[in-house]
Amino acid sequence: MSAPKKVVLAYSGGLDTSIILKWLQSEYGCEVVTFTADLGQGEELEPARQKAELLGIKPENIFIEDVREEFVRDFVFPMFRANAVYEGQYLLGTSIARPLISKRLVEIAEETGADAVAHGATGKGNDQVRFELAAYALNPDIKVIAPWREWDLTSRSKLLDFAEKNQIPIAKDKRGEAPFSVDANLLHTSSEGKVLEDPAVEAPDYVYQRTVHPEDAPDTPEFIEIGFEKGDAVSINGEAMSPANILTKLNELGGKHGIGRLDLVEGRFVGMKSRGIYETPGGTVLLEAHRGIEQITLDRGAAHLKDELMPRYAELIYNGFWYSPEREMLQAAIDKSQHHVTGTVRLKLYKGLARTVGRWSEHSLYSEAHVTFEDDAGAYDQKDAAGFIQLNALRLKLLAARDRRLKG
Repeated sequence: MSAPKKVVLAYSGGLDTSIILKWLQSEYGCEVVTFTADLGQGEELEPARQKAELLGIKPENIFIEDVREEFVRDFVFPMFRANAVYEGQYLLGTSIARPLISKRLVEIAEETGADAVAHGATGKGNDQVRFELAAYALNPDIKVIAPWREWDLTSRSKLLDFAEKNQIPIAKDKRGEAPFSVDANLLHTSSEGKVLEDPAVEAPDYVYQRTVHPEDAPDTPEFIEIGFEKGDAVSINGEAMSPANILTKLNELGGKHGIGRLDLVEGRFVGMKSRGIYETPGGTVLLEAHRGIEQITLDRGAAHLKDELMPRYAELIYNGFWYSPEREMLQAAIDKSQHHVTGTVRLKLYKGLARTVGRWSEHSLYSEAHVTFEDDAGAYDQKDAAGFIQLNALRLKLLAARDRRLKG
């Protein structure tokens, strides 16, 4: 690959991406543009601007953008229409943020005339795959630089020495070993590494940042109502809200009640297993509510097909194929299924659990007249079930007769 002339760097303002910024300048002699996304990670982003300027980035080459609404509306909500969970448990909080970051990296590269983008993902993880597959899907000619796969800064001490030589500010605690690494956005917080690397040892409670311990959660349950339109949450307790504000509020409610903690050993796309601690308070509440409204508005055939498609859909997102034709095909089918997923769900939040306790909709398929144990006034003729059973039993009876004859 020829040396890039201008690179757009996914920049957090932290030590690692600051080292990458200076490394790009010294290694390639290129101009660097920084992009910092506010995905709801809960950190002040202005220091990232100041640090980029300190490292010699021109003000016009510093992009800091609030993309919370776009993140939830165009990425999180479509994913939740599918009830997507990876390996049965993980709500894909890190995975779903990468396509949006990559999208803006490629767009900013086009806006600024840059010929490359760069990220700080390591060569061991999934994020390198997600960033790069998305970038190539959006611009097949873009160059992607992954410093962790190129440089010789293979230890924490080498990174710190590079930072000191290049006058990159180092927080006082960076000289010690960080107990774990954290990735956060509006959907979740992910913690990995160091004190979490032994999956046999329970994670220390200080790892959890968004949720109180369920045992310390309020002793009184809280009831909330979430309104849906065509599969997307639109209100909480009757108050209409934007997508990002809904997730923010659900995070607050879920976190208060200790909801959404997950200790998971997952199979990474690159082949190894890793242990992570995930906190997805609002997402856990939202998933329960979405399944609750689907229970009364989705036809059985559509609901069961969705559940068959979901693991494949979740795997595509986890592996970085958000911009693939197969994910878009599945999304079209999922979105079609959501046309009547409109109504309200009542949930009980208590001691780490969110449970549906009521649901109602003008689009409901539930018919009390058909399922009642009381007199159904002719809504359903129970005698019809005999023929239904006989037809479904026919092949089973033929199989049993053959097996009996052969044994005989």
